[in-house]
This record gives sequence, structure tokens and C-alpha cells, in this order.
Amino acid sequence: MRPHRLQRLATRFLLVVGTLAAVLGTPARAEEQKLDLSQYDITFADEFDTIDVSAWGPTTRWIAHTPWHGDFGDAQFVDPRPGFPFTTENGILTITAARNANGKWESGLLSGHDLKGHGFAQTYGYFEMRAKLPAGEGVWPAFWLMGTERSKYAVEVDVMEFYGHEPTKFQSYYHLWQMDGKSPEKHIGHMQQTGIDLTKDFHTFGVMIEKDKTTYYLDGVAYWSFDTPPEFAQPLFPLVNLALGSGFSIENTPDPSRLLVDYVRIYAKKPN
Repeated sequence: MRPHRLQRLATRFLLVVGTLAAVLGTPARAEEQKLDLSQYDITFADEFDTIDVSAWGPTTRWIAHTPWHGDFGDAQFVDPRPGFPFTTENGILTITAARNANGKWESGLLSGHDLKGHGFAQTYGYFEMRAKLPAGEGVWPAFWLMGTERSKYAVEVDVMEFYGHEPTKFQSYYHLWQMDGKSPEKHIGHMQQTGIDLTKDFHTFGVMIEKDKTTYYLDGVAYWSFDTPPEFAQPLFPLVNLALGSGFSIENTPDPSRLLVDYVRIYAKKPN
């Protein structure tokens, strides 16, 4: 359900609307902006001591394609094979994008669910990835969530999308993609200027989705929040990928390019 190139360009225009909405919203007090997980338990954690992935499952933790058979970007997401595109060492997952012998770009995607009921998905809670982003023009890594309900909308929550030509910025979105042929779509985004080069070290990217409020975090500090859309009240599952392009040139993209992921963790609120 990821948009093709023209859709993505249109979404960049809508990003301005989302950023303005965030600015106009009521900012949280400073003491409220830091992440507090003391009332939450981990329900899903991949620390990537090994990688449990197959092309389509259903017995592995991850599958290597979007569940709706839709690739996106300028690199093909390939079935896993020994040494590519997924490797692990010292608890770090590396997703590699590289040209094959025919000069075509190949890369990797991990999806935590296959939409046939296999995999992990959770309604509400905190979803986080710790990663070191790849450097260079044309890289397009992302950590995002998708909903399992698709009768009316496909819900997409983009925790982090990064474009390599702007190493100090990343973008967050949410999308309601029309599935029933009549419901209005919604695409809201926010650009976060960090002031630091996100390719130099590991950072955490997370989103807390509660019944009333959704809040995005960088390194445990909130930077964007909004009232939770009612469509978010469904199980959401994680995806991680290293795509290329998104309408930007890949002529100078480093070959190979690598996304390093320390972990993906999901938390649920403790019972009262």
C-alpha cells in the first residue's frame, strides 16, 4: 500500500499541512515530553541476535515482502538468501541495498505480519526501532506500521522515513488509504529537523498510540502529537525496510548502502 512515485510527491505537498497542524496544536509541557514506559510491558522484541525471516512465511517472525505483494521504490525487495540482504552480527541487523550482476538494485524489507492471521500485531501501545541510518543520496529507509483491517481503509503509520540527501531531517506521517472505493483518504505528515547527522550514530524512533492521543518520539523525546484517529483502533504490525529513490535520484547512491538495526520493540500498557 506504499504510494508510487507520483503519490509520494503529492504527499510531500501534504506534509506542509501536517506540519502546520502540529505547530498549531497545544504543545506538551517540557516535563511531559520525555517517554515514560514504567507502566508498559514488552510484548514483542527482536534483538537481532539472529534473523528469522522467509519470503512469505508463515512460520517465521518476519516475511521479506509487503503482505499485499507490492514493492515500492527503485530497489527490488528480494527473497532472503545467505548473506543478503539480511545479516546479523553482535546483535545488529544489517539490511543491505546493492546492485546485482545485471546492474539492478536489490534490497530488503521485513514485515511482521502476512494479513492471513500469521505474525504479531497489536492495538495501541508503543512501537520503537533503534537504528543507524544509511548515508548518501537516494537512500530511503523507513520504520512503519500497517493495520490488519482493510475493509474500508488501510491504515499506515510511518514512524520514520529518511531521505539520504537531508541527513539531519526525517519525516513522520499517517495515511488512511481508501479501500472501499468511497471513503475519503487522509495523508498527514510532519518533518523533524534534528540538527544532527542521523547517519553518524544509533537513534531510537518510536510512536505511542493510545486511545486518545498519538505521540511520536526521537530518542525518547516527543516531537509531534495529535488526537488518535478512530481508524487506529485495530491491530498494527511493524515493517522495516531500506528502499531507494522515492522520486529522488539514485545516480550517486552508495553501492552498497546499509541500514543497521539494533532492535524492534513493542510495548503494551500493563493491566490496571
